[in-house]
Amino acid sequence: MSTRKNIHSGAPWESKVGYCRAVRVGPHIMVSGTAPVGENGEVVGIGDAYAQTKRCIEIIAGALGEAGAGLEDVVRTRMFVTDIEQWSGVARAHQEAFGEVTPATTMVEVSKLIDPAMLVEIEADALLQDD
Repeated sequence: MSTRKNIHSGAPWESKVGYCRAVRVGPHIMVSGTAPVGENGEVVGIGDAYAQTKRCIEIIAGALGEAGAGLEDVVRTRMFVTDIEQWSGVARAHQEAFGEVTPATTMVEVSKLIDPAMLVEIEADALLQDD
């Protein structure tokens, strides 16, 4: 039986909603929907989809690191954007982080996120391989 490791960020939402930033079970790591928030809980990159996406990926990278993985281990991402017209900024930041890895990915437009200033939220799944 694989051991489960929950990775918590300490964000107040985790206890209110009942989730954690990421979960590792065996070689599988799933990172929860990640919004562009700064160290003090403020939305980063107001009005800038590229900056917000970069921040989401930074947070994802940190969670993966705590789980013993890195961006190079990501096999799937899901991007939720509030304005699909801003797709190119989201795509550019995603390509910069994952251009060599090329995970399976999805980008969909949603009507809104938990904070109206948020333009993007990203989930990621990673798989560690035994080499």
